[in-house]
Amino acid sequence: MAKAIELLRSKFGISQLYQHDVIKNDEVVLTVYWHPLTIAERESIQKKANMNDSNDFALALMIEKSLDKEGKRLFQDGDKVALRREVEAAILQDIQLAMLESGTDKEVEEVQADLKS
Repeated sequence: MAKAIELLRSKFGISQLYQHDVIKNDEVVLTVYWHPLTIAERESIQKKANMNDSNDFALALMIEKSLDKEGKRLFQDGDKVALRREVEAAILQDIQLAMLESGTDKEVEEVQADLKS
C-alpha cells in the first residue's frame, strides 16, 4: 500500500501545471499557467493582502501565481494598482476563478480507492 503522503504528492502535488486561456473575439490573447496553491503560499499571500477584502486576496493570488509558458511570473507586485484600475474586473475574475477552482475535477473517491489498494 502506498503511503498517504506519496499518494497525495503524486495526485495533487505542486508539479502539476494548470492553464487558462484569456480569449477575446475567438482569439487567445493570453495564456496563464500556474502550479497548485499550497498552504504556505496561501499564508504568504494573505499576509500581503487586505484580509477584509476577498477581491484583494484573489488579485494577490493571481499576481503571485500567474506564469508564462517558460515558468516566469507574468505579473509583479507593483502591477496590482494597474490591474485594479485599468483591466476589466470580469477578465481578472475569470483568471482568478480558474485558479481557485483548479484541481477540483479530481475526485476524492479516486484517491481513497488508491489508498485501499
